[in-house]
Amino acid sequence: MTARIKICGITNPDDAALSVEYGADALGFIFYKKSPRYIEPEAAAAIIQKLPPFITAVGVFVDETAEDIARIKALTGINAIQLHGSETPAFCASLGGAVIIKAFRIRGIDDIKGLGDYKASAYLLDTYKEGVPGGTGEQFNWEIAVEAKFRGRIILSGGLNPGNVREAIDRVRPYAVDVSSGVEARPGRKDPAKVIKFIKQVRGYEENAG
Repeated sequence: MTARIKICGITNPDDAALSVEYGADALGFIFYKKSPRYIEPEAAAAIIQKLPPFITAVGVFVDETAEDIARIKALTGINAIQLHGSETPAFCASLGGAVIIKAFRIRGIDDIKGLGDYKASAYLLDTYKEGVPGGTGEQFNWEIAVEAKFRGRIILSGGLNPGNVREAIDRVRPYAVDVSSGVEARPGRKDPAKVIKFIKQVRGYEENAG
């Protein structure tokens, strides 16, 4: 299976255009105001409007209300909702027919026990760090991600970068890989060379594997 690529923490049109040009399948827009990668919904809408077809725009939320999620979704035109907080299965179900990605912060194997309680299109696994809901740039035990695949589609995140993403795909074979800080020049701004190398590493793996 081909690993999809999501470049998260997009804050400006240049980073979006570069990511799309070199083959990203999805872009993540963070609507969590405490994040250094936060983007105003109006700014995200302007970027999303110009995306080509078949590129998925993902809105990232942390313990946001259903009303605000619906408002931002309508304003921006995001295609999928990523829940990165302590949202319950009932809350996810309350969002109706939306495409849901539920994130789980991983410390150990017990952290994937609840995956099956959520009706989500995919489960994103990120590294647990106290007080930080995501974007830690730190790696967790990938064997846990391998085990999680028995529960649904897995998006692998947490500490991925151009230097380790091929190994990650080789070991986990996830549905998708997600990167933010691993391809940045600074928080909220991507390093073009790192973005290009990351995507080429993923695509190169696929070519060699075939």
